[in-house]
Amino acid sequence: MLISDIRLFDAHFHIIDPRFPLVPNWGYLPDRYTCEDYLERMKDYDLRGGAIVSGSFQGFYQDYLVDALSRLGGSFTGVTQLPASVSDDELIELNQVGVRAIRFNLKRGGSENVKHLDAMARRVHDLVGWHVELYADAQHLEDLCSTLLALPAVAIDHLGLSAGGFPILLKLAERGVRVKASGFGRVDFDVTAALKDLYAANPEALMFGTDLPSTRASRPYVDDDFELVIDALGEAAMQRIFFDNAVNFYQVNTEL
Repeated sequence: MLISDIRLFDAHFHIIDPRFPLVPNWGYLPDRYTCEDYLERMKDYDLRGGAIVSGSFQGFYQDYLVDALSRLGGSFTGVTQLPASVSDDELIELNQVGVRAIRFNLKRGGSENVKHLDAMARRVHDLVGWHVELYADAQHLEDLCSTLLALPAVAIDHLGLSAGGFPILLKLAERGVRVKASGFGRVDFDVTAALKDLYAANPEALMFGTDLPSTRASRPYVDDDFELVIDALGEAAMQRIFFDNAVNFYQVNTEL
């Protein structure tokens, strides 16, 4: 089966446009990766939409994301970082241009402090229907489990990153937390086994993302990662993992 035969909503990728501000994170600044670069890389896929995710190096800046959403179109959505002091008016404006989630970057910083997680997650969900996403090593989430499970909607990036945290991630997935099947070059465990366990625990949890351009990953995304998911879970699971789960979670109309 060709990658072009499978509908894809890319649940996790980054746009890095040097026309807009970037903030060094631990001394790191990424190379450019524009909307045009992304679309060229994905030209062989049946790409129907996706989620542009703000990185640590983009801080609380929104202009790059608003611009990227306007360029890529209405079937794409945004995951942004915001301070706790953000106004209702700004949340409503961002919602109108396609933002659908806030991100807490526990791994690298650049986002709001996790002490604001519960209040912000509830506020954005009540006001504009957004969910919350976490970039974190799952082994550091044990103390947050009760908070996360009580929230309206949560996703965790990159399969939770560590083997040590996988039992916690699996527990969260069983209880309805979504998991990004992304960043395979970032994890320290067998991805095939992890995908099988997560899918068995909750078929609606997994959402595939390319993680392009894979900034600071030990290896970048390759097409074999896409095929690995098919080999691990079979064709019966493809529709959910590559498309349905994320489209439903992000509330995106891919017919636009």
